[in-house]
Amino acid sequence: MKTVKKKSAALSVVAALIGMSVVSRAAAATPDLDGVWLPDVKDQARQETANVPPWQPAIVPQIKHLAAEEKAGRPFLVLSHCLPHGMPSWMLISHNAFEWLTTPGRITMLGEVDGNRMRRIYTDGRAHPEDPDLTLHGHSIGHWEGDVLVVDTTGIAPQAYIAISEAVGVPNDGDMHVVERFHLEKPNVLYDELEIAAPKVLTATWKTTRIFRRYPDRHYEIIEGECVQEDLVPGKDEYGNDIFVSHPQNPDGSVRTQK
Repeated sequence: MKTVKKKSAALSVVAALIGMSVVSRAAAATPDLDGVWLPDVKDQARQETANVPPWQPAIVPQIKHLAAEEKAGRPFLVLSHCLPHGMPSWMLISHNAFEWLTTPGRITMLGEVDGNRMRRIYTDGRAHPEDPDLTLHGHSIGHWEGDVLVVDTTGIAPQAYIAISEAVGVPNDGDMHVVERFHLEKPNVLYDELEIAAPKVLTATWKTTRIFRRYPDRHYEIIEGECVQEDLVPGKDEYGNDIFVSHPQNPDGSVRTQK
């Protein structure tokens, strides 16, 4: 009887060690995505025409008007007034680098351009809040499926744009849901495969991919770049202190500084 118990205990230890080994291998398989990533702007431009969102019929005239205005040199500034780029536009049309930081239970993405470009992706197993406070970036939770990070984002404010360029896009108008799959297509080449459901402006889920590249040998760092440099100009307050004041706007609400 004692021999049987000893064998059973030994088998339990072996099973536990095997389980630990499997978990260890799974953890080891998680790719290191930390660092600074630069968007593939040329591929973004290609997809403006190669992979057009399935716009609702009522939206198509708006998109055509915005494209015509951009071609005529009167672009509508989708990302203006120092608001966060929001989801999914940050990932879709960003021309600036972002830094990926992994910490226990969370991934943080910090972007250039303005101080509001920050995404939090919670990886601690939490669910979406039942009654979320709507924000431009929404609420993101993620989990690993092998070497793919699956990110689910809800709670996005209706004012957040779906943009295909910096001058062409429309607000999602509510009920948008974004699923992303991040993975390394090759070393230092990150693919973000997006599935965007926005029933108020799209007829079907739009699937598109954005590409980002990392250059570890160049030691890139993100830098401060405030959007106030366009919307505001240096001025003085009533006491003579240096402040920023509003730059005169055009009739269409855009700002074009004189250089």
